[in-house]
Amino acid sequence: MNTKNINPVIICCLVAAIFLSSCSNSEEQSNVAENDNYCIEESLKTKIELDRPKTQFVTEEILLTGIIEPNPDKVIHFVSLVSGIISNTSFSLGDKVTKGQVLAELRSTELSELQSQSKTIISQIKVVEKKLQSLQSMFDDNIASQKDLMEAQSELEVLKAEKERVNTNLSLFSASPKKGVFQIKSPTTGIITDKSITAGMQISAEGEPLFTISDLSEVWVLVNIYATDVENIESGMRVNLQTLSYPDEIFEGEIGIISQVLDVEAKVLKARVVLPNSDLKLKPGMIVDVTALKEHKAEALSIPTSIMVFDNNQNYVVVYKNDCEISIRKVEILTESKGFTFLSDGLNVNEEIISKNHLLIYEQIKNFQD
Repeated sequence: MNTKNINPVIICCLVAAIFLSSCSNSEEQSNVAENDNYCIEESLKTKIELDRPKTQFVTEEILLTGIIEPNPDKVIHFVSLVSGIISNTSFSLGDKVTKGQVLAELRSTELSELQSQSKTIISQIKVVEKKLQSLQSMFDDNIASQKDLMEAQSELEVLKAEKERVNTNLSLFSASPKKGVFQIKSPTTGIITDKSITAGMQISAEGEPLFTISDLSEVWVLVNIYATDVENIESGMRVNLQTLSYPDEIFEGEIGIISQVLDVEAKVLKARVVLPNSDLKLKPGMIVDVTALKEHKAEALSIPTSIMVFDNNQNYVVVYKNDCEISIRKVEILTESKGFTFLSDGLNVNEEIISKNHLLIYEQIKNFQD
């Protein structure tokens, strides 16, 4: 084609058209590049929350096991001081009893003997008292000697002392003359944790304990320290304890005394944790999971464990810059403790992380990228 015959106006129009077409294509390409990023929808934006990592001293969790035991200083094993036959019991294993409450009745020949001694001594005292009155009168009239008077006074004092001894024994054994039995009363307030008597059973003086009463307002947790953990556990270390009975409740305490002698059967050292138990939730024999918290001097970034996403054997968080700059970030875990995860790599202290509905955002970003 001969360009010399083309109107210059037409040429100018063609150039302008090509330029406009080029600008339009460039703008479209720019819009496509911007739309490559995932943006949070307005309806979802109000349903997310943000959090920041915090710098804290690293706390390491050491997992142990333990068992609830009563405080042995607050456990009473009741042993009868007299022989006889149990005529009645009014308590069961696990009952709560109060101090002075009658728990059982005991028929014993010793009660008859003590009552007989008491009657005999009372009669003897009356005789000696009359004798003493007579001697006192005779002494005043210079008929009786002072020696005779003092001997009668001494005899009366001995009988009164013997009467006091018998009455003390009757009181000690809680004798009930009307029923003809000794009443076995609770020596303290607590829970019956062992019982070995029933009605009709014959018992001997100072034999096996008839029952055990434990004050469970304070209990011990005997913690098993395995050989691999001995160097990491020390007195004063804070611990969290959980039981199967109360899975959502954490009991806090600290390691007290650590035994220096290895338990021969279990091959572990025993550590003691003392816990208040006023509501009696913790029962002797309960197995507990113990988490010992070892605090290190080093600091690290920590985030709530709940805001992490575990996927393909890796841990991730959803990092937020703005509504259209949201990324999935792999993080490296240092250790975990009390609901927090300490990180060795992956985040900076000033970055924000989506902490609510983060799993939903994570899936949407993955689907968007696919």
